[in-house]
Amino acid sequence: MGALLSLPLMAVPSMGTLMSFGASCCGAAACSAICNQCGIFKSSMATRIAYAFLLLVNSIISWLMLTPWALKKLEHLTLDYVNISCQGKQCYGYVAVQRVNFALGLFHLILSVLLLGVKSSRDGRAALQNGYWGPKLIVWLAFVVLTFFIPETFFQVWGQYIALAGAVLFVLLGLILLVDLAHTWAEYCLEKIEENDSRAWRVLLIGSTLGMFTASFAMTIIMYIFFAQSGCAMNQAAITVNLIVLLIITAVSVHPMVQEYNPKAGLAQAAMVSVYCTYLTMSAVSMEPDDRHCNPLIRAGGTRTASIVLGAIVTMLTIAYTTTRAATQGIALNGNSSHAYSKLGDEEGEHGLVDQQPTSRREMRAEALRAAVEAGSLPANALDDSDDDDDDSDDGRGGKDDERGGTQYNYALFHVIFLLATTWVATLLTQNIDYEATGVATVGRTYWASWVKIVSSWVCYAIYSWSLLAPVVLPGRFGN
Repeated sequence: MGALLSLPLMAVPSMGTLMSFGASCCGAAACSAICNQCGIFKSSMATRIAYAFLLLVNSIISWLMLTPWALKKLEHLTLDYVNISCQGKQCYGYVAVQRVNFALGLFHLILSVLLLGVKSSRDGRAALQNGYWGPKLIVWLAFVVLTFFIPETFFQVWGQYIALAGAVLFVLLGLILLVDLAHTWAEYCLEKIEENDSRAWRVLLIGSTLGMFTASFAMTIIMYIFFAQSGCAMNQAAITVNLIVLLIITAVSVHPMVQEYNPKAGLAQAAMVSVYCTYLTMSAVSMEPDDRHCNPLIRAGGTRTASIVLGAIVTMLTIAYTTTRAATQGIALNGNSSHAYSKLGDEEGEHGLVDQQPTSRREMRAEALRAAVEAGSLPANALDDSDDDDDDSDDGRGGKDDERGGTQYNYALFHVIFLLATTWVATLLTQNIDYEATGVATVGRTYWASWVKIVSSWVCYAIYSWSLLAPVVLPGRFGN
């Protein structure tokens, strides 16, 4: 099996020599072990973590391929007997990064098409999402290899237009979901307080709001002290605009007219949006180049290589987490969910059947079976059959399939968002590449990346402001 896997790599001169040796080590026993150990995940959380880890690994590989640093390390491990090249051309830089991310993006695009319409794990296609991890890893690696046979002109166009557009969509989607999270968090806390008159939830809501506002103002003060010195007009403008807009959206969130049309709006949502946008601004000024002596962090002492590596890994982890969160919450954008239940009557007790929503489909089914047994419509052993069906969801290792009644998220949309994430990673890494660099490359330390973060914070403020003002401006559309 290992020899077969290495055959496609032989078409790539020099690179195939090294890679075929590694592939041969993964013989039939190794591939069998991978496929057996990485079977079908019964937990939807485990599946999401696995895809996030795959994105993280792919992003780190992309980062390492920015410069010849990693390739030289590999050549050194072979005592310099192997000269790694791709069809006589360099295997690093702009095109190499685009190739690796295009491979993973194509992988997610194919899965998205194959998983359209999957509603529960009872669908046979759900196994493609939750299982077959050994074959899926092989397919991903095969895509990476095959991209090196595609002409460079394709990736020049892909990176300059298509990947850039996808990156913009990914950033915009993340901002929309951040605003949605702010509203959801505040409304959830308010519901808990109203239902149980819980002091703990009240303390949590007030404490988190004060804490986020405090963090926002603390970061603002730090930015003014360290990054807004004389001659740093860009930083001074970005920090000042952020502070002014922060105060404006805070005032708008508690304005009487806004409260009249949206009583659940308040300081909690404003605090979460403010701390996130202030963090974006601080990240922008702290990651900009130091050609104008406006970034003291770059001039600070310490091991430069270690700080660059740590910063790159943290950035990739953040992207992987944000992507997974956005992919699983993205279904909320269209307002539809397979788990939503509609009310049977407008008034309580009108129908005489159900006076509250069931907590799960399994409970609803069990209640229906009990009612049928009590009415004599079904024999008593029907309840035993129901228990047997529930036991079938056990994975044999004590785990339960949490998607037999319905998927926890939209599988197709999940992979579309991961596709957009690969375009964001490729765009982030390939802006203003230093082609003369020989060491590890920095991630996001460009004016382009800084301005993307600054503008993103402004867009986030705009989205949140519209979520407050839309019910006032268009009461017929947003009114209850």
